[in-house]
Amino acid sequence: MTEAPLARNAMAYVLAGGRGSRLMELTDFRAKPAVYFGGKSRIIDFALSNALNSGIRRIAVATQYKAHSLIRHLQRGWSFFRPERNESFDILPASQRVSEDMWYLGTADAVYQNVDIIESYGPTWIIILAGDHIYKMDYEKMLQQHVDQKADVTIGCLEVPLEEAKGFGVMHVDADDRIISFLEKPKEPPPMPGKPDKALASMGIYVFEAKFLYDQLKRDASDPTSKRDFGNDIIPYLVNNGKAVAHPFTRSCVRSSMEREAYWRDVGTVDAYWSANIDLTDVTPELDLYDRDWPIWTYGEITPPAKFVHDDEARRGQAISSLISGGCIVSGSSLRRSLLFTGVRVNSYGLVENAVILPYVDVGRSARLRNVVIDRGVRIPEGLVVGEDPELDARRFRRSPGGVSLITQSMIDRLSA
Repeated sequence: MTEAPLARNAMAYVLAGGRGSRLMELTDFRAKPAVYFGGKSRIIDFALSNALNSGIRRIAVATQYKAHSLIRHLQRGWSFFRPERNESFDILPASQRVSEDMWYLGTADAVYQNVDIIESYGPTWIIILAGDHIYKMDYEKMLQQHVDQKADVTIGCLEVPLEEAKGFGVMHVDADDRIISFLEKPKEPPPMPGKPDKALASMGIYVFEAKFLYDQLKRDASDPTSKRDFGNDIIPYLVNNGKAVAHPFTRSCVRSSMEREAYWRDVGTVDAYWSANIDLTDVTPELDLYDRDWPIWTYGEITPPAKFVHDDEARRGQAISSLISGGCIVSGSSLRRSLLFTGVRVNSYGLVENAVILPYVDVGRSARLRNVVIDRGVRIPEGLVVGEDPELDARRFRRSPGGVSLITQSMIDRLSA
């Protein structure tokens, strides 16, 4: 008799309260997990889809910063869980449940303040997830390792370039994957033994036995010196006083036959966000969104098909090496290596290259746009040129270190002020 998957007795708890300030104006009105990605999805859909595809049927999402857009997306796209099938999906905004003057003070506190809700479902294991990364992963395999090794906490980890490790928890492990040291966001990250240009970094994914986690959260809440944070407090304590084990991402990453390497991206800067979206236009992209065995679930907006019109020599609606979502109209303009989200209209005589254009943007006639990210609902004026004069772009828009111009409606409005 085959044992039931561990995931059926697990709850996924997604931390989705972060602003993501390095995305600049893209997070002025939405939390980072609610930022659009890949033509149809939001960033948080990847963690949620991983949980669902792994067999987890109890999910909670803790929100805090500018959460309306995120909550609306979750209500529209993730409301199919049914209590009568022992399923649940809870959205948990910071609501001062512990004290009338306390919002979520840290990642651990975002779980601690909702322990009574979690306990009411009686999960055996809790998987803590970050809601702001792009990857495909089978959490069942990580759960299995946690149980087999009798760990107090199992931490998902991956190798990152040493310079990038400053933004992560960095660990050293022994031959049995036991974590022997852990530093949260060190200014000088220690390299991996034998790999001087790499560090072993935490993915912000933690597996706990539920009752053990409750005890640790209560212990941490009673410590007046704690920052109420997993990376700063809970994990270092367990490395020193318990059994903390690392789970390499390569063991549980999900890859289709088209994906050569384990794919994980933190799209936390404008350059990284633009690059990860534009990479999807490659003939064989590193991330396969067409994998029907591991679908990325999201809110499916009802739209008509994409439309391409006009076929004159100087006015031909066409897109080359591009992703065009439903409801888009490309009317007599040329697109190259671009990604258009739902409902974008590109009017005649224009040229759009290396562009990530969020939903319901209207691009005016004769516009020339290169290396841009355009926020939702922007109206690009007729004849606007971006991507040809770096100094002019930097005066008008948010120009990234990598030369990408982020354009919002308020920036456009200032042009005519």
